[in-house]
Amino acid sequence: MNYEGRMFGRQDRLEYTGEETPRRSRRWIWILGIAIVVVGIVAVLAVSRKDGAAPKGAAKGAAAAQGSSQNPTVTVAVPGKTTMETVVTGTGSLAARREMPVGVAGEGGIVTRVLVEPGSWVGAGQVLATVDRSVQTQTAESLAASIRVAQADLRLAQAELDRAQRLVANGFISKADIDRKTAARDQAQARLRVSQAQFSETQARNRRLDVRAPAAGLVLTRQVEPGQIVSSGSGVLFRMAMGGQMELRTQLAETDLQKLRVGARAEVTPTGMSQTFTGEVWQVSPIIDPQSRQGIARVSLKYNPALRPGGFASARIVAGGVTAVVLPQSAVQSDGQGNYVYTVNAQNVAVRAPVTTGDVTEQGVAITSGLSGNERVVLTAGAFLNPGQKVIPNLQKLK
Repeated sequence: MNYEGRMFGRQDRLEYTGEETPRRSRRWIWILGIAIVVVGIVAVLAVSRKDGAAPKGAAKGAAAAQGSSQNPTVTVAVPGKTTMETVVTGTGSLAARREMPVGVAGEGGIVTRVLVEPGSWVGAGQVLATVDRSVQTQTAESLAASIRVAQADLRLAQAELDRAQRLVANGFISKADIDRKTAARDQAQARLRVSQAQFSETQARNRRLDVRAPAAGLVLTRQVEPGQIVSSGSGVLFRMAMGGQMELRTQLAETDLQKLRVGARAEVTPTGMSQTFTGEVWQVSPIIDPQSRQGIARVSLKYNPALRPGGFASARIVAGGVTAVVLPQSAVQSDGQGNYVYTVNAQNVAVRAPVTTGDVTEQGVAITSGLSGNERVVLTAGAFLNPGQKVIPNLQKLK
């Protein structure tokens, strides 16, 4: 009995303990589930708030980015002022600045010797070629003899006159005899002068048989050979360049010719050469060809073997200079209202600025009025801008 009672009592206690444990477990399970649900709800609410705020911020950023992307980026520069040379270019032929044609000045005859060649330097009066003078030499000797005869006659007439003057005081000779002897003496003097003049003339003619250089210079061409018969009608035997000076005769348009002045610096480059020769304008044509509307500018050059008369060359003439704002041609726009450029003000807004243009050279376009040089000038894309448009300037330096 006691054993069973103890057994039943233990069993009761065991059964009681088994029921109480599942109840507690279920309660804790419910509490944990509710907590998980609450945490999930809180998490969902937080995520939804973030998702709602993100599109709004993204929209604002996208709008700002879209607004900034609508403003074009343009290249600008502050040009300042530049001294720009006014350059006139032209082409023409090389020639002697002072060309001297040399021919026969005397009677002519058979050429015996030619003493110079093309490219020779000669002095003033130097003999270039000689002509046979055998006949003229005999004539000169005859005249020299007649001079000696006239001198002898003069001496005799003077001696007779002197004797007569000593005897006239004693009455041996009349006054009329003195007059006749005086006349004879004067006639002898006149004949001597005539003979001397004829001899001088012959000597001068003989000297003219030699072909001589009229001035110092460079022999350019030779058109005579020994044995050739020449005369005053034979034409040019030699051509010379006075002092060896050369020049370029360039044809220029009427508008370019108006810019040139005597003394303007020039650079001449012969065709087929890279070497450049410096010179200056020494003459500007006073007339314009009515057909071609062109004139000639003559550029003097010092002698150089590379400068050959008849050759072709180009010239670059500096006609002057001006200090002005210089812009590339891409910066200058034009419409019905005239020429203009775009500048960018402090607020990065494009502003249309009317300008007056000057000469166009390799450096660019000269702006004579409308700009001070301190503005930010749009160099490119000006044709796509509008006044008052917002831009993004990209500052660069002009070369």
